[in-house]
Amino acid sequence: MTEAAEDLQRSSSREIDAIDDLDGDRLREYCGVFGVFDLPDAAAIAALGLHALQHRGQEAAGIVSFDGGRFHGERRLGLVGDHFSQESTIERLPGAAAIGHVRYATTGETMLRNVQPLFAELNTGGFAVAHNGNLTNAQTLRRELIREGAIFQSTSDTEVILHLVARSRKPLLIDRFIEALRSIEGAYSLVALTNKKLIGARDPLGIRPLVIGEFNGKYILASETCALDIIGARFVRDVMNGEIVIISENGLQSLRPFPPQQMRPCIFEYIYFARPDSIVHGRPVYEVRKAMGAELARERPIDADVVVPVPDSGVPAALGYSQESGVPFELGIIRNHYVGRTFIEPTQIARDFGVRMKHSANRCVVAGKRVILIDDSIVRGTTSVKIVQMMRDAGATEVHFLISSPPITNPDYYGIDTPQKEKLLAATHTLEEMREYIGCDSLAFLSVDGIYRAMGYERRDPVRPQFTDHCFTGDYPTSLTDLVGENRAQLSLLAEAS
Repeated sequence: MTEAAEDLQRSSSREIDAIDDLDGDRLREYCGVFGVFDLPDAAAIAALGLHALQHRGQEAAGIVSFDGGRFHGERRLGLVGDHFSQESTIERLPGAAAIGHVRYATTGETMLRNVQPLFAELNTGGFAVAHNGNLTNAQTLRRELIREGAIFQSTSDTEVILHLVARSRKPLLIDRFIEALRSIEGAYSLVALTNKKLIGARDPLGIRPLVIGEFNGKYILASETCALDIIGARFVRDVMNGEIVIISENGLQSLRPFPPQQMRPCIFEYIYFARPDSIVHGRPVYEVRKAMGAELARERPIDADVVVPVPDSGVPAALGYSQESGVPFELGIIRNHYVGRTFIEPTQIARDFGVRMKHSANRCVVAGKRVILIDDSIVRGTTSVKIVQMMRDAGATEVHFLISSPPITNPDYYGIDTPQKEKLLAATHTLEEMREYIGCDSLAFLSVDGIYRAMGYERRDPVRPQFTDHCFTGDYPTSLTDLVGENRAQLSLLAEAS
């Protein structure tokens, strides 16, 4: 594909997303990874796993396989199902080992050369890597590598890892890989493939998730347990924070090359990102989201007639709120799942009516009712304005807007696509100003302590691990090297689109 064609496809993708995400007023999934070793038709299995992880990234997908003699790779813009059907994938990507990746571009533009897995021929042989997360010193490392003569083929932070591995003077590839990881900061879950091994790695704080499964006696790596379920694999355990697992014909080997630290997993896996049927660190995501809704009901009881979720992510919390409060649950908003990619070149009118194309009020449920709307978060607030107005247009007499997470007051630098701080509604407005802007009768958020209670323990518990909750608290758990001085804009994850 030529650069001009890539630019055209990138432009169309962004226009589609403007409708699909209602003016960008949603948190974006970061990425998902999958790896399989020593199983026939490995790429086809990887494609199934990526289907299950599609919610973690819809802009691009890629698979690299190894057939015992050579590596095969295919990277595409678009959805997994658009490019990786079972029969054709087996033909194009043969072999018994494969890694795959679904992507939303938190770092690097949406163009084919940034699609993962990335692959390079090293002096130790072929090496492919796929990354979920964001490196907070990638730009600093990139400039240093370029000064030393490195030639980059992409703008993805993942390529920094490739260069660090390639430049290491350690004799063994696994030692070169570990040396590369010692140089990077931020959040990552990695899967890598060599001609003899499948490797998985998780950052020292365990911010990004990674799990181990077993299928027919062979090991699988995946971002979430739902990717194991789709192929009938058995969940074995989570990859621990700071752990590297090596899967080969000799089985599974575990390395712990980093000093022990308390785990700090990302709280947004439970609030929004993970699929409801996944289990994250032993906790069913669906049950946690219901518990957040129940906690919200205890913190913010409201005299109303009906609880209505903003679909789809608000549904479990709304159920929890309804069950705890006794206010009936109803589907007062119906979501159209097929509108997003209908308009390849949407007009301004289409964008203006985007919320109506994506969501429709169920008038018979809300007319004449006092409505409690439940959503998982507010980012810019533009969608919330339209949803509330939709309820009023459908005849709701009162609209109370409750959020099953705390106000997002700080941007994320670990792989979640959030706007700059000045574009976050809760960072620039008081609660009353937010209520007036959204147009609801009342507005309330679940407290930070409430989030922890929904997880089953108290915040700042000295025994239980705390979460990476900086979007609410400003408590960033790692260094943010690229934010210093002239690089301050580099980690603004929406800088390319603004």
